[in-house]
Amino acid sequence: MSSADIKAKREATEDLPVVVGPQAPAPLDAPRPRRRILPVLITLAALAAAGGLGAAAWNAYMGSPWTRDGTVRAYVVTIAPEVAGRIVQLPVADNQFVHRGDLLMQIDPTNYKIAVSLAEAAVQQTQVTALNAEREAQRRLRLTELAATVEEKETYQSRATAADAQYQQALARLDQARVDLRRTRIRAPVNGWVTNLSAQLGDYATVGQSQISLVDADSFWVDGYFEETYLGSIRDGDPATVKLLGYPQTVRGHVAGVARAINVANAQPNREGLASVNPIFTWVRLAQRIPVRIHIDEVPKGVRLVAGMTATVRIGPVPPARQ
Repeated sequence: MSSADIKAKREATEDLPVVVGPQAPAPLDAPRPRRRILPVLITLAALAAAGGLGAAAWNAYMGSPWTRDGTVRAYVVTIAPEVAGRIVQLPVADNQFVHRGDLLMQIDPTNYKIAVSLAEAAVQQTQVTALNAEREAQRRLRLTELAATVEEKETYQSRATAADAQYQQALARLDQARVDLRRTRIRAPVNGWVTNLSAQLGDYATVGQSQISLVDADSFWVDGYFEETYLGSIRDGDPATVKLLGYPQTVRGHVAGVARAINVANAQPNREGLASVNPIFTWVRLAQRIPVRIHIDEVPKGVRLVAGMTATVRIGPVPPARQ
């Protein structure tokens, strides 16, 4: 077949009509608008919820003063013997709760009982001497100057005065001996818990050396360390809520006061008494934290306050309790 025949056959084929098979029916497009609206609605709902939560978070964290830097505080009474001796009774244990007036420690009273007896004997002796000297002086005063000179009368009067002074000194020593005897029995000055007990039965107690520490049960409070930018909205008596790190319950209280001074590094004097000022000033200034004392009004049942616990403090109206 020649090239001319092939070309003529190709042109004839191209001129034939194209037969198209039966077309499938077009799919229904009705559900497509609904599918497009649903993601939009979900997005709008999510944005509205995020906006509401953001506004609530702003009001909670920025609308009222709050801080995570809070600490539970309490007074600790340190008890040291006022007399020395060996410990013969120790009826308390570590972490035990005691009431005011309970016996904490007994120091051996033997020497102090003897001191009381000696002081009582000295009182009796000086009392007799003072009475005798007073009688002698009164007898000399009744005599005439022919029987006793003025000098002799004054001498006897001076002896009587000195004897009376010795008697008064003996009375004072007796009082001191009795006080020392009472001090051998050390009692709790407050209601509280014995903490970090290191004294043992048989130890020798030295005057002024700490033996027992009591955490005052009636002295707990919370210190919240607020940034100075919050102080303008904090007033004495404002309600406060305290959230302890270890408990889900909320402790309620009120502002008892704001500290009026904190340590200032630039005010520390040098050896010449001049202020030591830092020559470097940074552009980023951090707000100082000021202690705010929170008086505890209500402690939920089951919450155990421990001095040193971490707390979050919020100043403002108390939120309503959840039903």
